[in-house]
Amino acid sequence: MSQPLVLASASPQRRAILARLGVAFDVRPTGVAELADGDPETVALENALRKARAAADPERDELVLAVDTLVELDGRIYGKPPDRDAARETLRELSGATHTVISGLVLLDASGERTALARTSVSFRELAPSTIDWYLATDEWRERAGGYAIQGAGAALVSEISGDYENVVGLPLAALLDLYPSLLLPSPDPDS
Repeated sequence: MSQPLVLASASPQRRAILARLGVAFDVRPTGVAELADGDPETVALENALRKARAAADPERDELVLAVDTLVELDGRIYGKPPDRDAARETLRELSGATHTVISGLVLLDASGERTALARTSVSFRELAPSTIDWYLATDEWRERAGGYAIQGAGAALVSEISGDYENVVGLPLAALLDLYPSLLLPSPDPDS
């Protein structure tokens, strides 16, 4: 990697995935308004573009990474539930169904914008009301697209996954590495 990487996100999951790979990065979350309605792929990509553009500093030679992840079922977007009742309703609707986790991914630097979309299919078990109550009590649903965290207790809700697991966690690694193959190369030592 020749440019500093800036992650335009406050997501602890995205930070953890990059750190686990040994990638050096700075965090620069944005407070941009996000779309919530429309074609799910268009919404995910547009939200990621908005985040990347808001985080970019035109005075610096840096690479900005922005991601927006949402859950889609039958054309309906499930973002982050605003409260416990909304989370309960989301989990009821996802119960026994296969939904798609869609992430829009943007890399932005002085040379322009590179974009990608990632899709992962996730099937939920039939969830009894008591299971939904148990999960809601974990509070994991907060700040999670679709109201669950597959890397935590939310794994108990899932019966099957097809695609990039890390996409469901919040950072589609396969799409990122296709878009930016040199991500895993060591940065040149500025002192040599």
